[in-house]
Amino acid sequence: MTDLEELTQALARNLKKWRVERQFTLDALAARSGVSRGMIIQIEQARTNPSVGTTVKLADALGVSITTLLDHDRGPRVQVVLPGEGVRMWSAAGGSSAAMLTGDDRRGPLELWAYLLEPGEGTDSDPHPAGTVEMLHVTAGELTLVVDGEDFALPAGSAATFEANVPHGYHNRGAETVEMTLAVSIPPVGRPAG
Repeated sequence: MTDLEELTQALARNLKKWRVERQFTLDALAARSGVSRGMIIQIEQARTNPSVGTTVKLADALGVSITTLLDHDRGPRVQVVLPGEGVRMWSAAGGSSAAMLTGDDRRGPLELWAYLLEPGEGTDSDPHPAGTVEMLHVTAGELTLVVDGEDFALPAGSAATFEANVPHGYHNRGAETVEMTLAVSIPPVGRPAG
């Protein structure tokens, strides 16, 4: 089985597991996430490999990290992710990429990402649930952080934190490669009233 097939199978299994655990019908999860019922069915049946945006919307709606949805082997108490072992979730033609390094759900989803943005490239994110906080540290280059339409220049060595319940993005408008680490803390989702 290829890495992509393993990832697709893990996502299918975990999406259904968390949807059932949260007692969400397909229609309820579709309404909460903004992902169509048909797409959710295709994902749960491992017939498609959804975009990062779709996966983020589903994870947010379920109140779990992307790592939890993609985890194929929930194992020991200490999880070590060696260089190159993060799950590549986004990439661009010029060589930019984002890799999910690790995550945890014990106190609400918490994710750790590594970003590489080549000159002229970037990525944007839809708003996350209210209460979501992102923290980042730029280790190389100069990042242009865009939060709710406002630009913030962050040179190497800078850090920032912001509430991510508004549109936001990460862009490299300079001439050097940008490297950054990003942590995302999402508030836990309770079970629906019923």
